[in-house]
Amino acid sequence: MGYEAHERLSLLDGDALRRDLTALARAESDSGKLRKAALEHIKAASQAARARIKTRMENGTLAGLIAARALSDVQDTLIQVLYDFATKHFYYAQNPTESERLSVVATGGYGRAQLAPGSDIDLLFVRPFKQTAWGESVIEFILHMLWDLGLKVGHATRSLGECVRLAKQDITIRTALLEARFLWGDKTLYDELRKKFWAEVAAGTGQDFVTAKLAERDYRHMRQGESRYLVEPNIKEGKGGLRDLQTLYWIGKYLYHVDDTADLVDRNVFSRDEYKTFQKAEAFLWDVRCQLHYTTGRAEERLGFDVQPELARRMGFVDDNPRRAVEHFMRAYFLVAKDVGDLTRIFCAALEVQNRKDRPKLSRLLPGFLKPRGGGEDFFVENGRLDAKPDAFQRDPVNLIRIFHVAETKGVEVHPSALRTITRSLDLITDDVREDPKANKLFLEILTSRRDPERALRRLNEAGVLGRFVPPFAHAVALMQFNMYHHYTVDEHLIRAVGIVAQIERGELKADHPLSTDLIKRIKSREVLYCAILLHDMAKGLPGNHSIVGAEIAQSLCPRLGLSPEDTAAVAWLVKNHLVMSDTAQRRDITDPKTVRDFVEAVQSPEMLRLLLILTVADIRAVGPGVWNGWKGQLLRELYYEAESVMSGGDARPARAARIGLAKDALAERLANLPEAAREHALHRHYDNYWLAFDAPTHERLARFMETADAKGELLAFTTDSNDFRAVTEVVIYTPDHAGLFSQIAGAIALSGGSIVDAKAFTTADGFALDIFSVQDMEGGPLGDPERLGRLRQTIGKTLAGQLVPRAVSKRPVKKRATAFNIGPQVDFDNEASSASTLIEVQGADRPGLLYDVARAIFESGLSISSSIVATYGERAVDVFYVRDGYGHKVVHPDRQASVRARIVKAIEGKSAVV
Repeated sequence: MGYEAHERLSLLDGDALRRDLTALARAESDSGKLRKAALEHIKAASQAARARIKTRMENGTLAGLIAARALSDVQDTLIQVLYDFATKHFYYAQNPTESERLSVVATGGYGRAQLAPGSDIDLLFVRPFKQTAWGESVIEFILHMLWDLGLKVGHATRSLGECVRLAKQDITIRTALLEARFLWGDKTLYDELRKKFWAEVAAGTGQDFVTAKLAERDYRHMRQGESRYLVEPNIKEGKGGLRDLQTLYWIGKYLYHVDDTADLVDRNVFSRDEYKTFQKAEAFLWDVRCQLHYTTGRAEERLGFDVQPELARRMGFVDDNPRRAVEHFMRAYFLVAKDVGDLTRIFCAALEVQNRKDRPKLSRLLPGFLKPRGGGEDFFVENGRLDAKPDAFQRDPVNLIRIFHVAETKGVEVHPSALRTITRSLDLITDDVREDPKANKLFLEILTSRRDPERALRRLNEAGVLGRFVPPFAHAVALMQFNMYHHYTVDEHLIRAVGIVAQIERGELKADHPLSTDLIKRIKSREVLYCAILLHDMAKGLPGNHSIVGAEIAQSLCPRLGLSPEDTAAVAWLVKNHLVMSDTAQRRDITDPKTVRDFVEAVQSPEMLRLLLILTVADIRAVGPGVWNGWKGQLLRELYYEAESVMSGGDARPARAARIGLAKDALAERLANLPEAAREHALHRHYDNYWLAFDAPTHERLARFMETADAKGELLAFTTDSNDFRAVTEVVIYTPDHAGLFSQIAGAIALSGGSIVDAKAFTTADGFALDIFSVQDMEGGPLGDPERLGRLRQTIGKTLAGQLVPRAVSKRPVKKRATAFNIGPQVDFDNEASSASTLIEVQGADRPGLLYDVARAIFESGLSISSSIVATYGERAVDVFYVRDGYGHKVVHPDRQASVRARIVKAIEGKSAVV
């Protein structure tokens, strides 16, 4: 990262600028006019230089790192010229005193001589003692000129003494001074600052600095989401990003006084190959960062979905399928982020070897565990972590698995030096090792560990062992799915899913998953569950259906791991059918007996039902934060209970009747303080599907809400409840039922700026509708504030009263992130899924007003919606409607279906007749 050792690219002639400004000064005596003329001239020259850099970057003739240095060069020249212009033509000090000295110093990224197109310019003005009028005037002139040039400037003015004192107190200031680079002015002041920094600030504080910077890094990772495999990563601050490389540079420079990362090779911190990896990672990240700034026109550091396609193109990733081009580009990014993680571990290992970093005392934490180095062991304790003899892996390659097994069994970390050796020894994992029974037994025990298999698998993956030992997993490493639903790469998703199963087994998620926590104690084979969860998405990105291909992988891998033919078949079935339960629960009416019968026919056995439920819960939770919610849990539990009842040899209906009876009894007890007539009304006005949809507290809340509305004679009752955890506002509407009501409410919500992510519609026996919508704002959060909820209530009221017709809802802009995805409309009819209704499944790009447009199209087609299921998977909406025609019959005629399909497709595309 040291600048002096690298290529310079100068695109701004400072001497020519000085001559031009001097000529202007001779021609113009008015200081105000001179400043204005000088500003225009400097701005034109600066913009031209920056434009040349941008053009060369965009046409592929300039690498990002060279562009960053060129931008820094341009900025250097500007500041030097401005300083000279200020001190010669505005504030000339003919006989300067000792105090009238000033050194202009670059700090931060600018101090490293690296500027991204949208980066701030960080400046430090160093004075010898207190501020003088001359110094204050010069600084003010330079800053105002820079601001007028449209630059973002961070600045500080300090004396030498203040620099030293503040650097001792504040690690951020200390880091800024560590990178300080002389720009212009009094060089002796800068030299004195460097001397004082190393003698009075840095001396003897190396260990404290390392501890502080690593803690700062850990906090930054936590703030950014901890994983380096987030599908919209922050290229600067995220795990595996530029800031991690900079942290290594800061520590190296602080400890070893190096000005270039290459010098760390001479200090035995990096090998030459590792330094090349550092260079490649830095170059790639700077390419991406500069292109990102140019693409967005601002200092954007997050690789959002909306910019990934254009960045993939700019970075040279081309494919006939634009989605694949993005996925190839992002995989390259994640592999670089992984390299950064490897370099960090290697660096920390070198620090430990050279006694630069605190070492945890394992003997204090685990008395009697892992004795210090003895005579014949392959593994031993070094600096409080599990290390290996230099020849341990070469002598017995199974040790590449065994060391992680020992670490997991004892609950300790693998020493960074061992990880460094492992990374260099991956070629030892051959087919012989993969087929070795001992190695497979060790791996299976790691996977099914009762301690923390997620951590163990992540160690294996970070070291590169997992992909070598299980070759199909290598394809999943750093593989992203270009959609807004999945938050992580495929390998990270799989490892997190294993961790969630382990948490369920340890009882840590009982509050969220009481049924899964109970069922996991009753499964016959833990190996089947853990193998299935590791394998369920492993075939993502391979040709063919990933569930079918994944089942084939399971049939090949599981016998190798030691599973019996019966267990292998069970794992393969679970992988092949891992989406069946979530699709049935979230996209079908589970109160329909036909839905349950079809599901039971697919699952067949109680054991597979138990395994499938736990796998489904873990799969959904591992997609990302906020994807799981209580409504999905309720759907899955209800489907489980229905299926279990049928599998036990009975009919779903008696069990359903029993649960309905229990729900009514629970509500009766909770409504004991109501008048008998009101209580009886609440208990007898609903159909079966209502009683099966909610728990007792929700039934009570809704019953009291409806009873209050009835007592007041309200024909439109409205209540809301915002849930920050689910990031939704629940909107409940109670009103007399009529044709088209559902679409009217959906339109009113869309018109009010709400996005419907879930909807449940119920009709009472006495002709009232109870519709419950889960709504988010356009930013993906709850509506929340009373003002917005008041507007929503007013809009719904006017819409239902016929005073307002939702217009042009579909023309509202979609979320910017969603513009990157091209999702065509899809409309499917299913007359087998329900005994009484035709099921219409609609898929399309999610947008404001989609549900309204589709529901309106169904209404205009002469169909009535008996129930609906609304689901959103990132940018894709999947809405399911159970419909009948005006005679209460299914829609079976092909021409009728074609007519309805055409109308719905137009609605999905925002071309419906009613706008």
